[in-house]
Amino acid sequence: MNFLYPGFLFALLSVAIPVIIHLFNFRKFKKVYFSNVQLLKQVELQNSSKEKIKNLLILLSRILAIIFLVLAFAQPYIPISDKKTTLLNNTISVYIDNSYSMEAVNKDGNLLDEAKRRAKELVKAFGLNDKFQLLTNDFEGKHQRLLNQDDFLNALDDVKISATTRNLQQILNRQNNVFTGSSNKYSFIISDFQKNIAANKKLETKSNIQYSFLKLNATTLPNVAVDSVWALSPNHQPGANEKLVVQVKNYSEEDAVSIPLKLTINNQQKALSSVTIPAGKIKRDTLSFSGLAAGWQKGVISIKDFPVTFDDSLFFSFKVDLNFPVLSINGPNVGNYIKTLFATDKYYKLNENFESNIIYSGFADYGIIILNGLRNPSSGLAQQLKIYLKAGGSVVIFPDLDADVQTYNAFLSDLSLPVIQSLNTSATKVDKIDLQNPIFKTVFEAIPRNLDLPSVNRYFNFIENNSSNKEMLLGLPGGKSFFAKYGVGNGFVYLSATSLNSADGNLARHPFFVPLMYRLALSSGIENTLYHTIGDETTLKSKNITLGKNQMLKLDSKNFEAIPEVRQVDGKTFIYVADQVKVPGFYNLKLADSQLAVYSFNIGRSESDMHYLSKSELDNLAGKANLKIYDTDKDAVKLVSGANKIGQTLWKLCLILSLIFIAAEILLIRFFNNTKRTI
Repeated sequence: MNFLYPGFLFALLSVAIPVIIHLFNFRKFKKVYFSNVQLLKQVELQNSSKEKIKNLLILLSRILAIIFLVLAFAQPYIPISDKKTTLLNNTISVYIDNSYSMEAVNKDGNLLDEAKRRAKELVKAFGLNDKFQLLTNDFEGKHQRLLNQDDFLNALDDVKISATTRNLQQILNRQNNVFTGSSNKYSFIISDFQKNIAANKKLETKSNIQYSFLKLNATTLPNVAVDSVWALSPNHQPGANEKLVVQVKNYSEEDAVSIPLKLTINNQQKALSSVTIPAGKIKRDTLSFSGLAAGWQKGVISIKDFPVTFDDSLFFSFKVDLNFPVLSINGPNVGNYIKTLFATDKYYKLNENFESNIIYSGFADYGIIILNGLRNPSSGLAQQLKIYLKAGGSVVIFPDLDADVQTYNAFLSDLSLPVIQSLNTSATKVDKIDLQNPIFKTVFEAIPRNLDLPSVNRYFNFIENNSSNKEMLLGLPGGKSFFAKYGVGNGFVYLSATSLNSADGNLARHPFFVPLMYRLALSSGIENTLYHTIGDETTLKSKNITLGKNQMLKLDSKNFEAIPEVRQVDGKTFIYVADQVKVPGFYNLKLADSQLAVYSFNIGRSESDMHYLSKSELDNLAGKANLKIYDTDKDAVKLVSGANKIGQTLWKLCLILSLIFIAAEILLIRFFNNTKRTI
């Protein structure tokens, strides 16, 4: 017989207590002579030898009660026979949850430190010849090999908090990869089991693996987090007024009142605010700022919220361009309307191509492409525009009303746009405008009663096969489309029913035309992602980067430098960082000493919800006979490993025997040899 907690055996010294009590209370009999016995009404008849037996039985009961109570705490078990033990080959995989939620504390201190202590106790309960895998959220290559006990314990000390999170099914699948051969297989998951760890379906397990979930009990803490941020415009001009929308979430059951909110850009404070968020709700706030110079901007949205602080800041970055490139592809005799429009603002840099000499290679460099009166749009142009739209670009089409309809329809069909039904030559006027559309939302300070809208002499009628991706910005009587927006690929196409030719209408000369085109440009362009999430996003996008021979890109930050894999696809550069980024903050993409871009990384907000799966919820999630769930406040981790490895434990039997001997002591004192006789 062996003991899980042999240290408790020192408590057997307490057996001396009833022995000492017995010696001091030992009753000696002596003769007493009476001269007159008439006054004695009742005497208790006692036998000296029987009293001695009674006292010895009481003493024995007390000693055995103490012994078995101590043994119950020491938790004895019957070990597997030596012959069987030598034949055992155990493979044990231990997952330590090292996500940010494990920074929380309970009565035993930091959760991650407690997880390490539990893992050490667990591993020491196995044999020296057993093999162990240490697994964390990082899923590093070094965690895919088996270690002996000493190496496992050394590796355990190196486990640190990580920004990466995994769900239960991912963890179990990763553990399955290390279980090979005919050895006994044991899987242990040590975690606080936040609700985000569940994969929302029954776990898929293997019948030849014994699974054990060890639940660490954390104190539920109130938490407010900066959830997300986005810009109202994809384009940013030097010195222009900017607006950012910040979303803050309250994960607690109480209202969060007057939470301070701060915006800093390039280490300069740009905006201050405060938000009050009802319990369990989301609040959005719009921050306005200006005065940015051209170049990359490093922004931080921060709040003050205790005690959970890892999600109080959100890093983001964007570029303020010195100019906005516009490409106009012109057909014959289209006039100078587009050129005159964009020449008045130095921010817009207009390039013009003739229909007969289009430079396709530079499409990816333009924020918006305008097709102005093309006579014969080709299928080759359509294919290049599809690539551009797939990357998120924007295209404006002003058709030539005298062009061949079949040619135009083939071009429009290639772009998944409505085809031309007929040319309408009845003069009319625009009678509908979607003032709630973001294109027009900031054009008018107040909506005039009698809004002057463009008139048209000739226009195309279109056949709409699918209007689900359509937004009609300007409409004609009868519900006909005059200027509409269509989602194509990841970008947008703005299709006009008329041309800019003065004979076809007054659109190009109407005061409405200038704000319309400027708003289209400012709302267009390929919007860069403001930030990325560590562990979730491993591919970064950039404009086309040309690398010379022996040149390579470098991604660096404070105490970090990596050379990522680079691929060129459809005129864009993709940078693959895999799992190299582990710390939130700003990362600079460089070619030699030249900075090409700034990328921001943040911790995923799934860890911000400090609510945990209950034992019953884990039971429902598991539902397998070979999967056991233990509460570390109630179940000894050594007993977990022992029950899996060594069979029958005896602590319950010892506890029952201790109670039996306590009951025997009570019965002996109350009923043994207490005979009374009246004289």
